[in-house]
Amino acid sequence: MKSKVVQLKADPQGDLAFLQITDTHLFADRQKDLLGIKTVQSFEAVVEHASKYKHCHAVLSTGDLSQDHSAQSYLDFCQHIKTLNLPCYWLPGNHDIQAVMLPNLLAEGLAHTQVIESENWQIILLDSQVEGVPHGLLSDTQFAVLEKTLKKNPNKHTLICVHHHILPVGSAWLDQHIMKNNHQFLDLIAPFSNVVAVLSGHVHQASDTLQDGVRFITTPSTCVQFKPNSNDFALDSVAPGYRYLKLKASGEIETVVERIDKDAFSVDADATGY
Repeated sequence: MKSKVVQLKADPQGDLAFLQITDTHLFADRQKDLLGIKTVQSFEAVVEHASKYKHCHAVLSTGDLSQDHSAQSYLDFCQHIKTLNLPCYWLPGNHDIQAVMLPNLLAEGLAHTQVIESENWQIILLDSQVEGVPHGLLSDTQFAVLEKTLKKNPNKHTLICVHHHILPVGSAWLDQHIMKNNHQFLDLIAPFSNVVAVLSGHVHQASDTLQDGVRFITTPSTCVQFKPNSNDFALDSVAPGYRYLKLKASGEIETVVERIDKDAFSVDADATGY
């Protein structure tokens, strides 16, 4: 499919505002849970909480929309995300099945977009999925899209979105499922001083690390949270959440992690695997 470039008009200050809502892991059955949390219900709660942001330009959904790969799970994602009355730009995660994901999202009007452009910014959405395995890998095609877009707009501040994390987060069981050709990615972006940040999901936890002038940001899931700095599988008791980002005309990013009521959902404390 030919890549699509979307134009977004910045606010009068030249800024863009986004909600990152990621790793929803939806089931067709709204009563079904993942490690103790009914994912459809926690997703609804996150969307309701996020509705307080009235002046955003769009939602960025960075993968793992579905857990059971069902058409209904993708349709439910669309139904609830549309209540925010914002465009939603998405990319696949390791749990998604694109043969099911793509036609259902397209049918609901969620376009398959690779680049978002505004007066001062560009957002590049990459596909790091390797179907059937949890780790990530960028294909030659994806690297070509990235390099071509960076060369095309060298004066636009750039945010790159991708499901898998690029830098280790300090949890061995998660870091084995990192983007495997992350060093090639880092080498490619190094000459481009306009790359401001890389935004990911996948790790179900918040992090914000500056390396070589680039921020590497990860965001909580709308359902289960993984405990930071844990070498073995471990769940965190913090609440589901999402991220608000303001991309300023100056090239700065202001961002905050938001979470719903900490007592609304509880993980299965006895879970030993994912």
